[in-house]
Amino acid sequence: MAEFPKLPPSGINVIIVGAGFAGLTAAIECHRKGHHVTLFDKSAELGPLGDIISFGQNSSRFFDKWPGVREALDPIVHKSDEFHFHDWLGKFVTTQSFAEEHREWGPRVNGHRGEIHQILLRHAQAWGIDIRLGRNIVDYFESDDEAGVEDVDGHRFTADLVISAEGVRSRGRKLVLGFEDKPQPSGYAVFRTWYPSGELLKNEKTRHLVANGDSHNGWIGQDVHFLAAAIKDGREMSWVCTHRDTGGIEESWQFPGKKEDVLRVLEGWDPVVLELVKATPPDRLFDYKLVFRDPLPTFTSPKARTVLIGDAAHPFLPTSIQGASQAMEDGVVLASCLDKAGKGKVQEAVKVWQHIRYERVHRIQATGVTTREQWHKADWNAIWQNPESMHLQREPWILNFDSEADAYESYDAVRDQLLASNAAT
Repeated sequence: MAEFPKLPPSGINVIIVGAGFAGLTAAIECHRKGHHVTLFDKSAELGPLGDIISFGQNSSRFFDKWPGVREALDPIVHKSDEFHFHDWLGKFVTTQSFAEEHREWGPRVNGHRGEIHQILLRHAQAWGIDIRLGRNIVDYFESDDEAGVEDVDGHRFTADLVISAEGVRSRGRKLVLGFEDKPQPSGYAVFRTWYPSGELLKNEKTRHLVANGDSHNGWIGQDVHFLAAAIKDGREMSWVCTHRDTGGIEESWQFPGKKEDVLRVLEGWDPVVLELVKATPPDRLFDYKLVFRDPLPTFTSPKARTVLIGDAAHPFLPTSIQGASQAMEDGVVLASCLDKAGKGKVQEAVKVWQHIRYERVHRIQATGVTTREQWHKADWNAIWQNPESMHLQREPWILNFDSEADAYESYDAVRDQLLASNAAT
C-alpha cells in the first residue's frame, strides 16, 4: 500500500453520519488531517448501486491526493472528450469538446456511481477509518462543549463535532433549523438506467453509439432532455431522461421505472432514443423524483457543534453537474478548517467553514436551473443560427478551483472578518 500522507493527531474527534460521497470524503480528509473519525451508516452493506455520476475538476483533483484511487478509477471511467447535441428528432446540432479544459484544468471523472463509491469506501477502510455499518442514527444533540448522536437502540456517541451527511432527509436538519422540514417535489423527475450494451451493438440504429468506444450524446426537446453515455470502451450504456413530473414524494422519491412511461414522454422522438429505451432491462430502470429545497439560512447548528454537508445542506439538480463535487468540497474544506483551528477552536472552525462555503455553494446550485431552462425552453430559431449556444457553461471559477488550498489561504482573513463583525454588534 502506498504511504498515506497523514498529519499528526490533532486531538479532534469527529462523528460523521452517512457514508455517501459527502460522508466518505469528510472521513478521508479528516483522517488525512489527523482528526479521529467515527463514521456511521444505517445500511448494513454498501453495495455498488446506482448509475452515472460526474465529478468536475474541482473535486476530481482530490482523487490524486488519495494514494491508489486515481489508478483504481482509470479502468472504469468515461474516456470521451466530446459531447454531441441533437434535437429531439435526431438532427445533429453541435459538438462540445472538453479537451482544452482537460489539458488546462485536469480530467473530469464520469462513471458508475456505485463502482466509484466502492473504490472510495475500500480506500477509507484500508486506512483504518472506523466505519460502523448498520447503525441507524435517530437523534442529534449538542452542548457548548460537545455534540452527539443516538442510534435506534438508544446508544449515544459524542465528539467535538458531528457532521450530518445523510442526504435530503437528514435528521440533523431539525437540530440545525430548529424545526422539522419536508422536501418538496421540484416539478421534474428523471428516468435513469445503466446496462450492458450487447443488444445495442446488434441494433443498426444504436450500434454507432457503442461500436467505437466511449461516446456521449444528448437530445434536447421541450421540457425534456435525454442524455446517453457509452462507457468502458462502449461495453456499457447509461442514459437519463429529465422531464416534467407532478408526482408526489410523501414516502419515497425513487421507484421502479416503466418503459411505457418513458416512451410516452418521448413520443415522436428520434428512433435512436426510443431504441435505447426499448433495450433497457426492466429491472434496471428507475423513476427518480427530483427534490426541491429552499436554500437554508445556515448549514451549522446554534452551538456550532453540528454541521450539514452535501445533499443534507444543499441538494443539486443533475443539470448543475456539481452535486457530488460540492459535497466533496464541503468535506475537504471542513477538515482543513479544523486543522487550521485546532482542538480548542472547533466552533471557530465551523463558523469559518460556513462563511467560506455558503455563497459558493448557492451560486453553483443556481446553475442547475439555468442549464435546465437553457435546454428545456430553447429558442430553436436562435440555436440554428448559433448552435454553440446549446453548450454547457464550463466556468473556470467553478472547475479550475482548489477548495483545500483556498481554505488554508483564506482562513485567517475570514476568521478576522467574523471576529470584527461580532465585535461591531
